[in-house]
Amino acid sequence: MSAAAQTSKAPEKTKKVVTLMGQVESDKRDKTRTVVVRYQSRHPKYGKYIRRQTVIQAHDESNASKIGDTVEIGPCRPVSKTKTWKVLRVVQVAAAPQVVLKD
Repeated sequence: MSAAAQTSKAPEKTKKVVTLMGQVESDKRDKTRTVVVRYQSRHPKYGKYIRRQTVIQAHDESNASKIGDTVEIGPCRPVSKTKTWKVLRVVQVAAAPQVVLKD
């Protein structure tokens, strides 16, 4: 058996990382964000596109995201009973709400 045959291994499989984009709906809890992921799916019988949404609890270690921000989330080990996703990055910061003062 040659040395090349002993050292050659099958190529390692890389896991495909699933990331989702969503909007932060709540930041009331410490290090937890409620992220709404909106998507469209096609109705199996009628073929019409339906708007759907999924609500995901995501772990935000640095409390960097605020309400209205668009964030990218990815899977992680379970942090708590409901949190199995983490905030990877803030894609777009929400515009500051405009305050209207009455005279």
